[in-house]
Amino acid sequence: MAGSQTAVALRDQGFTGSLTLIGAEPHQPYDRPPLSKAVLLGNAEGSALDVDFEAIDVELHLGREVSGLRPDAHELDTEAGPVPYDTLVVATGAEPLTLPGTEGVKGVHLLRTLDDARRLRPVLERKHDIVVVGAGWIGAEFATAARQAGCAVTVVEAADRPLAGVLPAEVTAPMAGWYTESGASLITGARVAAVEPGAVVLAESAGVETGVGTGPGARAGAGAGGAGGRRLNADAVVVGVGARPATRWLAGSGIALGPDGSITADERLRTTLPDVHAVGDCASFPSRRYGRRLLVHHWDNALQGPRTVAANVLRDLRGEPPLSYDPVPYFWSEQFGRFVQYAGHHEGAGTLVWRGDPAVGSGWSVLWLRTADDGRHVLAAVLAVGRPRDVTQGRRLIEAGARLDPARAADPGVPLKAAVE
Repeated sequence: MAGSQTAVALRDQGFTGSLTLIGAEPHQPYDRPPLSKAVLLGNAEGSALDVDFEAIDVELHLGREVSGLRPDAHELDTEAGPVPYDTLVVATGAEPLTLPGTEGVKGVHLLRTLDDARRLRPVLERKHDIVVVGAGWIGAEFATAARQAGCAVTVVEAADRPLAGVLPAEVTAPMAGWYTESGASLITGARVAAVEPGAVVLAESAGVETGVGTGPGARAGAGAGGAGGRRLNADAVVVGVGARPATRWLAGSGIALGPDGSITADERLRTTLPDVHAVGDCASFPSRRYGRRLLVHHWDNALQGPRTVAANVLRDLRGEPPLSYDPVPYFWSEQFGRFVQYAGHHEGAGTLVWRGDPAVGSGWSVLWLRTADDGRHVLAAVLAVGRPRDVTQGRRLIEAGARLDPARAADPGVPLKAAVE
């Protein structure tokens, strides 16, 4: 998405020079969100982007992996030989983390690429017993699709709750029940000790299980396994334990990377090398709005960032001042019959405000407010479940730095924009 949209934005904004788009995958550039939904369930063969690259004069090099960058020569090293550049945009995205000791093990899957989704499709069609490792966004979305396909599903999470790395405990508490409602089993506080043929073995003290309806963990019981822990029936294992920026190929290039592996782009999305920009999942950027560096692994960032990169490439050519990139991060997730949306960045915000009651069954939202220098409350982030208007209005209020009345904002019957002081 990020690379393709950069090429499109360059043409849309008037760039007339040669454009080359290089991708390691053999497929036409495609959209990733449908992979865990329509493509996985067999309702679509692919999700190619609606872009006619020939019509906009973009030269595609597909199935061509880049192995290194030589800035002194202004060249990329690829398996098919060097590729020169005047200006380079790095948009290599992120790569999924693997479960140690399972690389190459039969029946263990990741879900990041089109080929991953196609390999998993027959697993769902055969209604296999599936163990999902990781109760993050991708784990929840895959579990949703697998239950929809009629598979028995157990989700194993090392933390004490779903989405532990991204949301506070009080917000994720209602989400644990979604697994039970769907018929999946969720085991928290558990780590995988080994993956064996037909089974996943948990470490000792295997944690707490929520929901035992149709999950293979329920049928397997808590018997001893080869590693001394509980065994879960598993015809297939799907690993969703996070991702890291795909930047290892930049070793020795001179491009500065952060501790998380991300390219440390500046506010203009430029790297530490001249004539090299970075965008999307592979790059972090400083946010003046939030006073910290952000690494955003979501679709909207891969759509918005390219417009700034394209504008700054052209402004550099024209000798004009560059633009800064400081978006309000946004993402969505479809899981267990619910549409979850989030806008902003809640880290450091001190006040949590609920709009609606998750126990009632209707939609609900959570607001994070920070205290401004004038003592009033500024909206920093909003998460909404089945209340899309809260996110639409909340995103605009965050962009505007609007002050909210916490009491009015807590009333789910009051539109957020009407809670502005």
